[in-house]
Amino acid sequence: MKDLTAPVFADPAPRTLCTDCGVSRMKNPEACGKACQFIKPDYETAETRIHGRDAGVTGDEAFFGVFQQMHRAALIPAREGAQWTGLTTRLAEKLLETGGVDAVLCVVPDAEDRWKPVPALITDPADMVQARGMRMGYAPLLALLEPAVAAGHKRIAVIGIPCQIYALRALEAELGFERLYVIGTPCSDNTTTENFHTFLGLLTDAPDTVTYLEFRADYHVELRFNDGRNQLIPFLKLPLSDLPNDFFPLTCKTCVDYTNRLSDITVGYMAGEGEQWVIVRNDRGAEMLDALSDEVSLRKPGDKGNRASSVKGFVANTELAAGGLPLRRMPNWLRPVMAFLMPKLGPKGLEFARARLDMKAAETILHLRRAAPAKMKNMVPEHVWRLAKPYGLTKDDDAQ
Repeated sequence: MKDLTAPVFADPAPRTLCTDCGVSRMKNPEACGKACQFIKPDYETAETRIHGRDAGVTGDEAFFGVFQQMHRAALIPAREGAQWTGLTTRLAEKLLETGGVDAVLCVVPDAEDRWKPVPALITDPADMVQARGMRMGYAPLLALLEPAVAAGHKRIAVIGIPCQIYALRALEAELGFERLYVIGTPCSDNTTTENFHTFLGLLTDAPDTVTYLEFRADYHVELRFNDGRNQLIPFLKLPLSDLPNDFFPLTCKTCVDYTNRLSDITVGYMAGEGEQWVIVRNDRGAEMLDALSDEVSLRKPGDKGNRASSVKGFVANTELAAGGLPLRRMPNWLRPVMAFLMPKLGPKGLEFARARLDMKAAETILHLRRAAPAKMKNMVPEHVWRLAKPYGLTKDDDAQ
């Protein structure tokens, strides 16, 4: 199925903040110095180079990055085994079918563990089916770039999460590809595959039978089981307070790019309201979406509610956690009431996505202040500070 996979590569060079994107496994691991999102990211310069302009400081681009179009989207019909409808893998599959690229760099499941991601270089469109679905864990995706070049692939597509795509963009010029298409997925907090299995064990008595897990925009987590059962768990009933403090690594607690701002096209869920959310960022992204023609349904994203109170509550709780204090637990009697009200009263569509971006910006600043204050000056880009400012988090606090 796949031409190349990652286990043949050496262990990564040690880094204090690292998601093992694969650069430290390449011939020159010192390339991390200019490629890593967690050292000194420069999104304004990168956006201008890739998209022709930066996102600016107002409007929705201040939240989501540069875009030409945004859609609520669904592939028709939805593909079996897809996380949502299969749009992400279909974009790459179409590129292979039409000869737009001769290889796609993405992740597929480990042969022994369906949840563990393994980097793969796919050249046959029929094999893209193996890349459908969610993986949880770290995958040295970019370690396959040099073997891809050595194999003679000149036109490739890459499907990746933000920290992988930031590094890819930093290195793309020296890799010498004739054509590069970048399909990004928004990232939510990652963890190790082993930790993810622990989380599944807290959600259900039959974790080995779970075939699907998704955090949905209706404030529920959906589980599907191999016997056909479905289970919806309200966010407020998740056992997050029972997880160890290091369940999510510092890198994910301090990520500065949830929406994959440097991709050509971003495909995720946050503003999809049960469908997919597509952000077309540049002409190359538009080219990929247009190639699907009538295979995909496109609608205007919804936009309802007010995020302010939700974000303020999150910031207050994160301040406790970042200070080493226990999270405030909601009384058990109140949980079912709030679980009922949140889908009805909480922000939806684009406002839900803005809320998540505000929360992530605040989380980044608060956790860095506690764990790595010396990195604040270089690691937090301006777009993160702008999102956090309405909640009382400013650069001046750190200067003092």
